[in-house]
Amino acid sequence: MKVFEMLIPLVMEGLIITLGVFLVTLVFSIPLSILVALMRKSKSTFLSKIIGIYIYIMRGTPLLLQLMFIFFGYHYIPKIGYALGRYQAIFIAFILNYTAYFAEIFRGGIASIDIGQYEAAKVLGFSNSYTFMEIILPQVMKNVLPSIGNEVITLVKDTSLVYILGVSDILKAARAASNTYSTFTPFIFVGIVYLIIIAILTKLLDGIELRFEYYR
Repeated sequence: MKVFEMLIPLVMEGLIITLGVFLVTLVFSIPLSILVALMRKSKSTFLSKIIGIYIYIMRGTPLLLQLMFIFFGYHYIPKIGYALGRYQAIFIAFILNYTAYFAEIFRGGIASIDIGQYEAAKVLGFSNSYTFMEIILPQVMKNVLPSIGNEVITLVKDTSLVYILGVSDILKAARAASNTYSTFTPFIFVGIVYLIIIAILTKLLDGIELRFEYYR
């Protein structure tokens, strides 16, 4: 069918964008979110409040609005002297947004760990960094993996929002083919592509959860 002759190359091109945004967001936002979660729990009231405001803004406004604000907002900042490119704006918006969501998940996970474990590690002479990285964090990861998994799956679907900045993703490919041939078939095809991606991710996440079962 002619629709697929047009659709498949567009979907393959869009898939690179979709997976690129997904992977870059994940690689940067998860480590940053752990740091942000620790700052949110900081003894410094000022630092904790600043981080709290950042999280409130990121979680309280739509990602679509954040994309538009970061890309177009420089017009309202005098003498900034630099205009963000589309992909820069996309990566910044997604990383900032998902860092905030992941940070709250990690904050809850860190809070769930018995304080006695910190005290025992201190008695044994372990440094704070060693205690957190080797004892606390693996347990936190086990506790938060289901919630992190839900956000990861949401992230895949949120990548479709890049269309607002004129970037081609797989959903935009479906719209282009659908408009050209006046058929709904491209959307069904792209829906299947999304389901395949989610199925693969779910399998990977299940495998990661299984590895962390050691920390019971």
